[in-house]
Amino acid sequence: MDQFQGRAARFIENEHLRVVVLEGGGHIAAIIDKRSGVNPLWIPPWPSIEPSAFDASQAAVFGPAVDAKLLAGIMGHNLCLDMFGGPSVEEAAAGLTPHGEGSVAPYEISASNEGLSMSALFPLAQIHFTRRLALRGRAVRIVESVESRCARDRPIAWTQHVTLGPPYLERGSTTFRASATRSKVIEGSFSPADYLVPGAEFDWPHAPRIDGKTADLSVYNASAVSSAYTAQLLDPSAEDAFFAAFSPSSRLIFGYVWRREDFPWLGIWEENCSRTHAPWNGRTLTRGMEFGVSPFPERRRAMVERGRLFGVPTYRWLPARGRAEVEYWAILRPADTIPERLERPRD
Repeated sequence: MDQFQGRAARFIENEHLRVVVLEGGGHIAAIIDKRSGVNPLWIPPWPSIEPSAFDASQAAVFGPAVDAKLLAGIMGHNLCLDMFGGPSVEEAAAGLTPHGEGSVAPYEISASNEGLSMSALFPLAQIHFTRRLALRGRAVRIVESVESRCARDRPIAWTQHVTLGPPYLERGSTTFRASATRSKVIEGSFSPADYLVPGAEFDWPHAPRIDGKTADLSVYNASAVSSAYTAQLLDPSAEDAFFAAFSPSSRLIFGYVWRREDFPWLGIWEENCSRTHAPWNGRTLTRGMEFGVSPFPERRRAMVERGRLFGVPTYRWLPARGRAEVEYWAILRPADTIPERLERPRD
């Protein structure tokens, strides 16, 4: 087993890209442009440990809250399944952490000429999960399947928690495009430096600010401190959905393309040095571009009770002992400007 940031990892690479996957939590920790050495994905500024090594005595480092185990091992692109958000009091007592077992479970990973294959069993959710990754030039083809071990139909969340970080992410500089349409700011308080009107509906990317001005979400916030979460409905008239980011300093485009029918929502999460408690400590710069079946990170009951937003479901059904599969692509390539759209590679 290889190592990355002190963690057990596996790599695949070609002449253009190196992709790093962690054994603990299954995170896609890095997608590295080999020419420049730039990884657009977020590497937290705190120490990273295997989820299996976490215990409550480490609260001073990772925080005392229920999300400490997740934060101890989080990196890059993590999976939210079968929850997107925090557990209820009862679920937490039963052992569930925010975003579900997918981000903390141990994964079996094998390599072949075709790429990487990884799998894990989520015993509390009664789900068997697999993911296959294969390189195609400057793109990574990713196929995921979810198999229910449960004898009942049930609603689930399934979100790709893709988070960008420095040096690729820069205040007032990194720009974004997405096939987003109607949007909504999360209701209530999200983080200490929220600047958008809670619960406001708007057309992406122009979001209403608390001070009466408008924020352009297509450019990363230039403020020294800020926080926000917005949910975007992806264009219902398009077969594919996408987001793209562009770093003028590295001159790299990074983004994902997927079937809109699989993941109709894009959550945009901004943490710009607003959280001062451990492990954030007021020094974390991120932007999450989180595509999935749910618009907001919220408890399971709230997800189900919300039901729909803008007429679109806020969860998907997993049939009893059924199976669901999705395919999506991650793309990293040089460019001088950001394109208006990002297309999936064609064989």
